[in-house]
Amino acid sequence: MAENNGTYLIRGAAVLGSEAEDLLIRDGVIAARGTGAATSPDAAGATVIEATGLVALPGMVDVHTHLREPGREDAETVETGTRAAALGGYTAVHAMANSTPVADTAGVVEQVFSLGRAAGWVDVRPVGAVTVGLAGEQLAELGAMADSRARVRMFSDDGICVHDPVLMRRALEYVKAFDGVVAQHAQEPRLTAGAQMNEGEVSAVLGLTGWPAVAEESIIARDVLLAQHVNSRLHVCHVSTAGSVEIIRWAKQRGINVTAEVTPHHLLLTDDLVRSYNPVYKVNPPLRTDADVQALRAGLADGTIDVVGTDHAPHPSEHKECEWAQAAMGMTGLETALSVVQHAMIETGLMTWADFARVTSTAAAQIGRLSDQGRPLEAGEPANIILVDPAARWTVDPAKMATMGRNSPFAGLELPGRVVATFYKGHPTVLDGKLNTPYRHPAGSTAGAA
Repeated sequence: MAENNGTYLIRGAAVLGSEAEDLLIRDGVIAARGTGAATSPDAAGATVIEATGLVALPGMVDVHTHLREPGREDAETVETGTRAAALGGYTAVHAMANSTPVADTAGVVEQVFSLGRAAGWVDVRPVGAVTVGLAGEQLAELGAMADSRARVRMFSDDGICVHDPVLMRRALEYVKAFDGVVAQHAQEPRLTAGAQMNEGEVSAVLGLTGWPAVAEESIIARDVLLAQHVNSRLHVCHVSTAGSVEIIRWAKQRGINVTAEVTPHHLLLTDDLVRSYNPVYKVNPPLRTDADVQALRAGLADGTIDVVGTDHAPHPSEHKECEWAQAAMGMTGLETALSVVQHAMIETGLMTWADFARVTSTAAAQIGRLSDQGRPLEAGEPANIILVDPAARWTVDPAKMATMGRNSPFAGLELPGRVVATFYKGHPTVLDGKLNTPYRHPAGSTAGAA
C-alpha cells in the first residue's frame, strides 16, 4: 500500500466491535467518522483501506514492557522492542527501569525517551526507578525524572519489591507532587528466597522450592493501606493470585486509589506446565493454579483489575535454554497479547471488544497519564488506531517475531486475532500485518504526558 499525503479512509470497520463505519484520518487526527467520512472534502486523495470484517480499536498501551536498552542490547533494543509493539497493536509502551544503567536519573530516562522517538514505532514512556540502583535503600531522583523531557509519571523497581515500608511510604508521598504513581512488584523477599515456581501441589511433586501466594498478597495488603494513609496513587504490577484480586477488590470498595494489571500469560497458563521443566515457563511472579487463572479473568472482567500489562521480558537464548534452576525469569508478550486476551476473555464471553479497548488502552493511558493515547475513536481525536481481524487464526512461531527474545510460552499454540494495521499519530506503522515505515516526529515537538 503506497504512502500518500497522510490521509487515509478506513472503510467499513466495526468500531469497538459494533456497527461498521468509516473513519477518515488526516494530519494525525481522526477528521471524520461515520457516513460523511467518505464524502468529506478532507477525504480528497485519501488512501482507501477496506476494513470490512475488521474491528477498529484505539491503539494499545502497555504499562509494563522491558526494552532492555541501555546496557542489555543482547536481549532487546528500543528499536526491536517497539517494532514488536507496533506489530502487536501497541501505540505506546512504558519501558521499565531495570536497564543497565538503571533508569534512576533524568539522564537515563531522557536517553530511553530519545531512543523511542528516534525509532518512531510507538510512544516510549520511560518508567523511573523508585530507588537508586533498584537497591531499595534510598529514593531515586523522582522529581528530576518527572521534570525531565521524558516527563516520567510512573515509577517502579519492577523485578524487585520495594519491601521497606518506610521507603514505600516516602515514595508514595513524593509522587503526589506531580500526580505520579508507584508501580509495585509485590513480592516479600523473605518468603520467596530460592523460590522456583508456585508453591502448591505441583511444586511438591517436582521437589522445587515453592513461591507462596502470600508473598504477593501480604505486600499488596500493606501497600494499599499505605496508599490510603498518604492519599496517593498505587499501581500493582502483574497480579497473579486469587487472594490478590480479593485484596484489590476490598481496597477499591473503600475508595483507595489503587490500580492493577494482569499479564496475558497469567490469564491462560498454569503451573502444571512446569512439569515439563521447560524454562520458557519460568516467570516472576510464577504461573499459578487454574483457580487463580479463573479469579484473574473474573477480576479483569469486573474491573477489579484495570489493565492488561504484558511484562514483555526478552532474554538471550542462552539464559533460557539451560537448566531450570539457572534459567532467567520472564516471557515475551508484545506480539501475542492481543490474541491471548481475545482467546481468554472475548471468546469465553467474559468481555466485549469495547471492554478490550478499556483494559488494553483507555485505562492504561490514564494510569500513565498519557493525554493523547487511549482516546475515543471520534472526530478531532488523535489517530492512534489499530485494525484487527478477529476471525484470523495463526500459530505462534517465536523465530518469526520482531522481538529479539525467543522465549514465548505460546510457541506452537494456535491463537485467534491478527493485527492488520496500526496507525500511530495518523501514520501507518503496520499495514497488511507487516511493518510499514516509522513515524517521524516534527522538529521541536514535545512529549504528550498530561
